[in-house]
Amino acid sequence: MRRREFITLLGGAAGGWPLGARAQQALPVVGFLYSGSPAPMAPYLAAFLRTLAEAGYVENKTVAIDYRFAEGRYETLPLLAADLVRRQAAVIVAAPNTNAARAAIAASGGIPIVFNVSDDPVKLGLVASLNRPGGNATGVNSFMSEVVAKRLGLLREFLPAAGRFGALVNPSAATTEAFIKDFTAAAGTLNVQFEIVQARDDHEIEVAFDTLARNKNDALMVAPDTFFASRNAQIAIVAMRHAIPAVYTVRAYVEHGGLMSYGPSVPDTYRQLAIYVGRILKGEKPADLPVVQSTKLDLVLNVRTARALGLEVPPTFLARADEVIE
Repeated sequence: MRRREFITLLGGAAGGWPLGARAQQALPVVGFLYSGSPAPMAPYLAAFLRTLAEAGYVENKTVAIDYRFAEGRYETLPLLAADLVRRQAAVIVAAPNTNAARAAIAASGGIPIVFNVSDDPVKLGLVASLNRPGGNATGVNSFMSEVVAKRLGLLREFLPAAGRFGALVNPSAATTEAFIKDFTAAAGTLNVQFEIVQARDDHEIEVAFDTLARNKNDALMVAPDTFFASRNAQIAIVAMRHAIPAVYTVRAYVEHGGLMSYGPSVPDTYRQLAIYVGRILKGEKPADLPVVQSTKLDLVLNVRTARALGLEVPPTFLARADEVIE
C-alpha cells in the first residue's frame, strides 16, 4: 500500500506514515506490525489512534508510529518484525492474528509486545497465563476462533434444512489446523456433511467458491483470517454470486452483503490495544498486564441479503440479532 493512498484513507489521521519514526527520533516509537492490508483496517486504526491520544500519545507530536503491513503474505512477518526492532521501537503492536504475534515475540529481544489473537494465547504458547502473562507480551484474545461451534449452530438454526456445510480456510494461517478440528467436531455434533476448501490469494478464493457451488454446499463458514478480512467485499460478493449463505467473523463482511457475522467488536479490540500501549509507554510491564478477553460477541444480520437469497428469516433469530442491516 503506498504511503499517499494510506494517508488519504485515514483522512490525515496517520499523516506522515511511515516517516514519523525517522523524522522524529526524540519521540518514543510504537511499531505497528499488521498481517493484512492498510485499507480494510483504516477505521480500526482510527479507533486505536484516538484512544492512544486520550492516553496522551498523539501521533507525530508525542509519539511516532512506524507501520509495517504484510499484505496477507504471512511469510514476510518475521522480516517486518525484525525491521521494527532495528528501528528501536519502545513497544510493538502485533495484529490481528497469531502469525503476527509469533513473529513479533520471536524478533523482539525483550521489547514489549501487545498482540491481538483469535484464540487462547496460553494454548498458543504466547503467554504463561492470562492473569500473569509473565514475559514481554500481552494483549487481547478476540475469541474469533473459539466460537466455531456457535457460528455453525447459528447457520444451521437459520437454515434448518441444510445438510452440507463448507468451510473456507487459509492454509497459511497459524490457527487453521485448530479451526479445522473445531469445525469438524461441530459438524459431527450436528450430524451434517461438510467440505473444507482452501485459499491463500484472490484467484484461489474464486476457485474455492466454484468448488463449493459445484459440490452443492448449502451454506458456508469463513474461517477467521486477516487475509480473508482484507478481501471481505470480494468474498461476500462471490458468495452472493454463487447464492451461498455464509457466516463470517466480523461485521465488515455483512456490510458488503454477507448474510451474517458473529464475533467481537473490532474497534473495541483496537481501543484496548491502544490502552495497553499507553500504559506500557508510561512504564508498566506486559508481564503484569492481564490478557483481555473479549466478553461481548455480536450477531449481525443482513436482511436484504436474506431476501435476495430467497431465505425466510426466523422471527426468533431476528429478535436475537444485535444489529440488523436492512
